[in-house]
Amino acid sequence: MPVSTPTAAADPRALAAHLKRGEDGVWYAGEREPISYAEDGNAQCFELEEKSFWFAHRCACLRAVVRSFPPAGAIFDIGGGNGFVAKTLIDAGFETVLVEPGETGARNAARRGVPTVICATLATAKFADSSLPAVGMFDVLEHVEDDEGFLREVHRCLAPGGRLYLTVPAFSWLWSHDDVSAGHFRRYTLASLSERVKAAGIAPLFASYFFSILPLPLLALRSLPSLFGRRALPPQSYGKLHKPRARGLTDRVWESELRRIENGRAIAFGSSCLLVAEKR
Repeated sequence: MPVSTPTAAADPRALAAHLKRGEDGVWYAGEREPISYAEDGNAQCFELEEKSFWFAHRCACLRAVVRSFPPAGAIFDIGGGNGFVAKTLIDAGFETVLVEPGETGARNAARRGVPTVICATLATAKFADSSLPAVGMFDVLEHVEDDEGFLREVHRCLAPGGRLYLTVPAFSWLWSHDDVSAGHFRRYTLASLSERVKAAGIAPLFASYFFSILPLPLLALRSLPSLFGRRALPPQSYGKLHKPRARGLTDRVWESELRRIENGRAIAFGSSCLLVAEKR
Protein backbone atom coordinates (compact mmCIF):
# COMPACT_ATOMS: atom_id res chain seq x y z
CA MET A 1 0.00 0.00 0.00
CA PRO A 2 1.19 3.58 -0.61
CA VAL A 3 2.74 5.38 2.33
CA SER A 4 1.25 8.76 3.31
CA THR A 5 3.54 11.61 4.31
CA PRO A 6 1.31 14.18 6.01
CA THR A 7 4.27 16.33 7.07
CA ALA A 8 5.57 16.78 3.51
CA ALA A 9 3.59 19.92 2.74
CA ALA A 10 4.31 21.46 6.15
CA ASP A 11 8.08 20.98 6.03
CA PRO A 12 9.73 19.46 2.91
CA ARG A 13 12.95 19.02 4.89
CA ALA A 14 11.38 15.85 6.24
CA LEU A 15 12.11 14.43 2.77
CA ALA A 16 15.10 16.54 1.69
CA ALA A 17 17.05 17.95 4.62
CA HIS A 18 19.17 20.39 2.57
CA LEU A 19 16.23 22.55 1.40
CA LYS A 20 16.11 26.10 2.77
CA ARG A 21 13.09 28.39 2.90
CA GLY A 22 13.49 31.84 1.35
CA GLU A 23 11.90 35.09 2.47
CA ASP A 24 9.37 34.64 -0.35
CA GLY A 25 8.13 31.40 1.24
CA VAL A 26 9.63 29.20 -1.48
CA TRP A 27 11.94 26.33 -0.53
CA TYR A 28 15.26 26.35 -2.41
CA ALA A 29 17.83 23.67 -3.17
CA GLY A 30 21.31 25.20 -3.18
CA GLU A 31 22.26 23.67 -6.53
CA ARG A 32 21.07 24.63 -10.02
CA GLU A 33 20.75 22.26 -12.96
CA PRO A 34 20.30 23.22 -16.64
CA ILE A 35 16.86 22.43 -18.07
CA SER A 36 15.55 22.27 -21.65
CA TYR A 37 12.91 24.95 -21.32
CA ALA A 38 12.69 28.52 -22.56
CA GLU A 39 13.85 31.00 -19.92
CA ASP A 40 10.70 33.07 -20.32
CA GLY A 41 8.41 30.05 -20.79
CA ASN A 42 6.70 30.32 -17.41
CA ALA A 43 6.09 34.04 -17.85
CA GLN A 44 4.46 33.38 -21.24
CA CYS A 45 2.31 30.55 -19.86
CA PHE A 46 1.19 32.61 -16.87
CA GLU A 47 -0.51 35.02 -19.26
CA LEU A 48 -2.42 32.17 -20.95
CA GLU A 49 -3.33 29.66 -18.27
CA GLU A 50 -6.43 31.26 -16.79
CA LYS A 51 -8.01 31.86 -20.24
CA SER A 52 -6.84 28.85 -22.25
CA PHE A 53 -9.14 25.98 -23.27
CA TRP A 54 -6.03 23.76 -23.46
CA PHE A 55 -4.95 24.31 -19.85
CA ALA A 56 -8.54 24.07 -18.62
CA HIS A 57 -9.27 20.77 -20.37
CA ARG A 58 -5.97 19.21 -19.35
CA CYS A 59 -6.71 20.10 -15.72
CA ALA A 60 -10.23 18.65 -15.94
CA CYS A 61 -8.86 15.36 -17.31
CA LEU A 62 -6.18 15.26 -14.60
CA ARG A 63 -8.73 15.85 -11.84
CA ALA A 64 -10.74 12.95 -13.24
CA VAL A 65 -7.89 10.43 -13.28
CA VAL A 66 -6.61 11.48 -9.86
CA ARG A 67 -10.10 10.93 -8.46
CA SER A 68 -10.26 7.52 -10.16
CA PHE A 69 -6.74 6.58 -9.04
CA PRO A 70 -6.24 8.60 -5.85
CA PRO A 71 -2.85 8.96 -4.14
CA ALA A 72 -2.29 7.97 -0.53
CA GLY A 73 -0.56 11.24 0.30
CA ALA A 74 0.78 14.39 -1.29
CA ILE A 75 1.27 14.60 -5.04
CA PHE A 76 4.68 16.08 -5.92
CA ASP A 77 4.13 18.03 -9.14
CA ILE A 78 7.59 17.86 -10.76
CA GLY A 79 8.32 20.70 -13.20
CA GLY A 80 4.96 22.20 -12.33
CA GLY A 81 5.64 25.67 -13.71
CA ASN A 82 3.39 28.41 -12.37
CA GLY A 83 1.36 26.01 -10.23
CA PHE A 84 -1.79 26.02 -12.37
CA VAL A 85 -2.24 22.23 -12.17
CA ALA A 86 -1.07 22.08 -8.56
CA LYS A 87 -3.63 24.69 -7.48
CA THR A 88 -6.35 22.83 -9.42
CA LEU A 89 -5.52 19.59 -7.60
CA ILE A 90 -5.38 21.38 -4.23
CA ASP A 91 -8.80 22.93 -4.88
CA ALA A 92 -10.09 19.42 -5.71
CA GLY A 93 -8.95 18.22 -2.27
CA PHE A 94 -5.57 16.66 -3.09
CA GLU A 95 -2.53 17.76 -1.11
CA THR A 96 0.01 18.88 -3.72
CA VAL A 97 3.61 20.07 -3.49
CA LEU A 98 5.08 21.97 -6.44
CA VAL A 99 8.66 21.22 -7.51
CA GLU A 100 9.75 23.74 -10.17
CA PRO A 101 13.33 24.65 -11.16
CA GLY A 102 12.51 28.08 -12.58
CA GLU A 103 12.41 30.88 -10.01
CA THR A 104 9.76 32.79 -11.97
CA GLY A 105 7.45 29.77 -12.05
CA ALA A 106 8.08 28.92 -8.40
CA ARG A 107 7.27 32.46 -7.24
CA ASN A 108 4.21 32.63 -9.49
CA ALA A 109 2.97 29.39 -7.92
CA ALA A 110 3.45 30.75 -4.40
CA ARG A 111 1.52 33.91 -5.34
CA ARG A 112 -1.18 31.72 -6.89
CA GLY A 113 -1.75 30.10 -3.50
CA VAL A 114 0.19 26.83 -3.69
CA PRO A 115 1.24 26.43 -0.03
CA THR A 116 4.41 24.37 -0.55
CA VAL A 117 6.71 25.27 -3.44
CA ILE A 118 10.21 23.82 -3.91
CA CYS A 119 12.49 25.56 -6.42
CA ALA A 120 14.51 22.60 -7.68
CA THR A 121 14.72 19.87 -10.27
CA LEU A 122 14.06 16.29 -9.23
CA ALA A 123 17.84 15.75 -9.12
CA THR A 124 18.68 18.81 -7.03
CA ALA A 125 15.74 18.27 -4.65
CA LYS A 126 17.45 15.01 -3.58
CA PHE A 127 14.37 13.39 -2.11
CA ALA A 128 15.01 10.36 0.06
CA ASP A 129 14.49 6.88 -1.39
CA SER A 130 10.87 5.67 -1.45
CA SER A 131 9.68 8.90 0.16
CA LEU A 132 7.07 10.34 -2.25
CA PRO A 133 3.48 9.03 -2.15
CA ALA A 134 2.76 10.28 -5.68
CA VAL A 135 4.44 12.15 -8.52
CA GLY A 136 2.85 14.23 -11.28
CA MET A 137 4.72 15.25 -14.43
CA PHE A 138 2.49 17.25 -16.73
CA ASP A 139 4.17 17.93 -20.08
CA VAL A 140 7.61 17.60 -18.52
CA LEU A 141 9.10 14.29 -19.70
CA GLU A 142 9.48 15.49 -23.30
CA HIS A 143 11.89 18.19 -22.00
CA VAL A 144 14.26 15.55 -20.55
CA GLU A 145 16.92 14.17 -22.89
CA ASP A 146 17.44 10.97 -20.86
CA ASP A 147 13.79 10.21 -20.17
CA GLU A 148 14.52 6.60 -19.19
CA GLY A 149 17.06 7.70 -16.57
CA PHE A 150 14.64 10.35 -15.31
CA LEU A 151 11.89 7.76 -14.87
CA ARG A 152 14.29 5.52 -12.94
CA GLU A 153 14.92 8.47 -10.61
CA VAL A 154 11.15 8.88 -10.20
CA HIS A 155 10.97 5.15 -9.34
CA ARG A 156 13.68 5.63 -6.70
CA CYS A 157 11.77 8.48 -5.08
CA LEU A 158 8.31 6.86 -5.17
CA ALA A 159 7.09 4.91 -2.18
CA PRO A 160 5.98 1.31 -2.84
CA GLY A 161 2.50 1.58 -4.30
CA GLY A 162 3.13 5.26 -5.13
CA ARG A 163 1.25 6.66 -8.10
CA LEU A 164 2.67 8.43 -11.16
CA TYR A 165 0.48 10.76 -13.23
CA LEU A 166 1.88 11.76 -16.64
CA THR A 167 0.95 13.84 -19.67
CA VAL A 168 3.13 14.28 -22.78
CA PRO A 169 2.65 15.47 -26.37
CA ALA A 170 1.70 12.75 -28.86
CA PHE A 171 2.95 11.49 -32.22
CA SER A 172 6.31 12.17 -33.84
CA TRP A 173 4.53 13.13 -37.09
CA LEU A 174 3.24 16.21 -35.25
CA TRP A 175 6.82 17.37 -34.62
CA SER A 176 7.43 20.99 -35.60
CA HIS A 177 9.77 23.90 -35.00
CA ASP A 178 7.48 24.80 -32.11
CA ASP A 179 8.64 21.63 -30.34
CA VAL A 180 12.24 22.73 -30.89
CA SER A 181 11.63 26.23 -29.53
CA ALA A 182 9.80 24.74 -26.51
CA GLY A 183 12.81 22.57 -25.67
CA HIS A 184 11.23 19.20 -26.51
CA PHE A 185 13.36 16.15 -27.30
CA ARG A 186 10.54 13.91 -28.56
CA ARG A 187 6.81 13.24 -28.79
CA TYR A 188 5.29 9.92 -27.67
CA THR A 189 2.66 7.33 -28.42
CA LEU A 190 0.80 5.54 -25.65
CA ALA A 191 2.82 2.43 -26.52
CA SER A 192 6.22 4.14 -26.34
CA LEU A 193 5.31 5.98 -23.12
CA SER A 194 4.04 2.79 -21.48
CA GLU A 195 7.23 0.95 -22.48
CA ARG A 196 9.47 3.58 -20.91
CA VAL A 197 7.42 3.64 -17.71
CA LYS A 198 7.43 -0.15 -17.43
CA ALA A 199 11.19 -0.27 -18.09
CA ALA A 200 11.64 1.98 -15.04
CA GLY A 201 9.71 -0.48 -12.87
CA ILE A 202 6.42 1.42 -12.74
CA ALA A 203 3.30 -0.45 -13.89
CA PRO A 204 0.72 1.41 -16.06
CA LEU A 205 -2.84 1.38 -14.69
CA PHE A 206 -4.62 3.56 -17.26
CA ALA A 207 -3.58 5.20 -20.52
CA SER A 208 -5.48 7.37 -22.98
CA TYR A 209 -5.03 10.02 -25.61
CA PHE A 210 -6.93 13.30 -25.28
CA PHE A 211 -7.44 16.49 -27.32
CA SER A 212 -8.84 14.22 -30.02
CA ILE A 213 -9.65 16.96 -32.56
CA LEU A 214 -6.29 18.78 -32.40
CA PRO A 215 -3.88 16.51 -34.38
CA LEU A 216 -5.10 17.53 -37.83
CA PRO A 217 -5.09 21.30 -37.12
CA LEU A 218 -1.62 20.96 -35.57
CA LEU A 219 -0.44 19.01 -38.60
CA ALA A 220 -1.77 21.69 -40.95
CA LEU A 221 -0.74 24.76 -38.95
CA ARG A 222 2.57 23.64 -37.44
CA SER A 223 4.04 20.34 -38.65
CA LEU A 224 3.65 20.71 -42.42
CA PRO A 225 4.71 24.39 -42.48
CA SER A 226 7.77 23.41 -40.38
CA LEU A 227 8.57 20.65 -42.85
CA PHE A 228 8.66 23.27 -45.59
CA GLY A 229 10.88 25.68 -43.70
CA ARG A 230 8.62 27.79 -41.51
CA ARG A 231 10.09 28.67 -38.15
CA ALA A 232 8.32 28.49 -34.79
CA LEU A 233 5.38 30.79 -34.26
CA PRO A 234 6.22 34.07 -32.49
CA PRO A 235 5.22 34.11 -28.79
CA GLN A 236 2.43 36.64 -29.38
CA SER A 237 0.65 34.10 -31.63
CA TYR A 238 0.03 31.59 -28.85
CA GLY A 239 -2.74 33.61 -27.25
CA LYS A 240 -4.83 33.25 -30.41
CA LEU A 241 -4.17 29.52 -30.61
CA HIS A 242 -5.46 29.04 -27.06
CA LYS A 243 -8.83 30.65 -27.91
CA PRO A 244 -10.72 28.36 -30.32
CA ARG A 245 -13.29 29.98 -32.59
CA ALA A 246 -15.91 27.20 -32.60
CA ARG A 247 -16.41 27.19 -28.83
CA GLY A 248 -19.73 25.32 -28.85
CA LEU A 249 -18.32 22.44 -30.89
CA THR A 250 -15.04 22.19 -29.04
CA ASP A 251 -16.73 22.41 -25.63
CA ARG A 252 -18.92 19.43 -26.57
CA VAL A 253 -15.84 17.46 -27.61
CA TRP A 254 -14.03 18.25 -24.35
CA GLU A 255 -17.11 17.27 -22.32
CA SER A 256 -17.32 13.96 -24.20
CA GLU A 257 -13.63 13.26 -23.62
CA LEU A 258 -13.95 14.08 -19.94
CA ARG A 259 -16.91 11.71 -19.51
CA ARG A 260 -14.94 8.90 -21.15
CA ILE A 261 -11.95 9.44 -18.89
CA GLU A 262 -14.17 9.70 -15.80
CA ASN A 263 -15.65 6.33 -16.76
CA GLY A 264 -12.22 4.73 -17.26
CA ARG A 265 -12.58 4.48 -21.04
CA ALA A 266 -9.54 5.28 -23.18
CA ILE A 267 -9.67 7.71 -26.10
CA ALA A 268 -8.04 6.24 -29.22
CA PHE A 269 -6.54 9.40 -30.74
CA GLY A 270 -5.37 12.83 -29.69
CA SER A 271 -2.52 15.31 -29.54
CA SER A 272 -1.63 14.43 -25.92
CA CYS A 273 -1.06 11.24 -23.96
CA LEU A 274 -2.29 10.67 -20.41
CA LEU A 275 -1.00 7.82 -18.25
CA VAL A 276 -1.39 6.69 -14.63
CA ALA A 277 1.05 4.12 -13.24
CA GLU A 278 2.05 2.58 -9.91
CA LYS A 279 5.32 1.48 -8.35
CA ARG A 280 5.10 -2.18 -7.39
